[in-house]
Amino acid sequence: MADIELDERKIKILNAVIKNYLETGEPVGSRTISKYTDLNLSSATIRNEMSDLEDLGYIVQPHTSAGRIPSDKGYRFYVNNLIASKDQEVADMKNWMLEKTEKMESLLQNVAKVLATNTQYATVISAPSIVGKRVKFIQLSAVDENHLLSVAVLDGNMVKNRMIEIDKPLDNETMLKLNMLLNTNLNGLAIDQINLAVITKLKEQAGIHDEIIEQVLNTVADSIKEGEDLQVYTSGTTNIFKYPELSDSRRASELLTTFEDKEDLVEFLSDSETKDIDGIQVYIGEETPIDTMKDCSVVTATYELGDGVKGTIGIVGPKRMDYENVVDNIKSLKGQLDKLLKKSEGKEIKDSN
Repeated sequence: MADIELDERKIKILNAVIKNYLETGEPVGSRTISKYTDLNLSSATIRNEMSDLEDLGYIVQPHTSAGRIPSDKGYRFYVNNLIASKDQEVADMKNWMLEKTEKMESLLQNVAKVLATNTQYATVISAPSIVGKRVKFIQLSAVDENHLLSVAVLDGNMVKNRMIEIDKPLDNETMLKLNMLLNTNLNGLAIDQINLAVITKLKEQAGIHDEIIEQVLNTVADSIKEGEDLQVYTSGTTNIFKYPELSDSRRASELLTTFEDKEDLVEFLSDSETKDIDGIQVYIGEETPIDTMKDCSVVTATYELGDGVKGTIGIVGPKRMDYENVVDNIKSLKGQLDKLLKKSEGKEIKDSN
């Protein structure tokens, strides 16, 4: 019979049987299932549903008067639904982040322009990036007999994929156990918490499949490099020429090159985000980490999207800048940006559910 024969109640009971069996390795009885579902059904009703699932071939009873275990058909139903659910979740995340990125770019460019106009200095702002990334979930799924797809989802809904080559196909139970092993040990861990002890434990528990675990961990490790792709937006760079101490040809040229190349700005703003500094920061003259800005003052503030996602706003001007005006402007726009982004984040997540 087709999978369509299962109603919502049977599906929940089947899922509970499979999850409990994967955790314990022991046949599952109706009393146990009554604790694993939100159906508020009696053991007798659950026994009847389990009997139907057995007749339909989704579970089997290995011994008389014992509980049930999943059949191959039951495993296949569980895996197909699990993969479909996770694939849709990942696809939704990708679409959501793509749309969000386009809106974000326009918003941050406008913020940079507003700050440059209000302060008459040069401004810089970084797009949100993930600081202290944590693992949200990991999914392994079969592509064909010799390939698995590893999908790791991190804080900020960052998605990392890797194709893993295998010598022989994995059966359903092995695939489910590997997924459970990975998620039980890694979910909620920050990248820097996945140390040698965690890796060794995972590989030991995976046994002959330790190479698969290693490649999944490499997928997660790749996310550390994401900072290299930090987007930075600037505005008002020509305001530099308004101040004599910064407008001689050599200094102005060096400053403009810094704003155009952005390499030093990316490094500076990335450092500001990873230091997890709250509030307004002011760098005066030699305190400024960028060599071409040693005759300048730089005022920065970190804005937050939540879930470890942060960006930095910066204003660059002469050491005799109007600090009060700069701090007022940057505080005001930081507050507006925090509220706007968090409101947008909440709406987008609600809409995607």
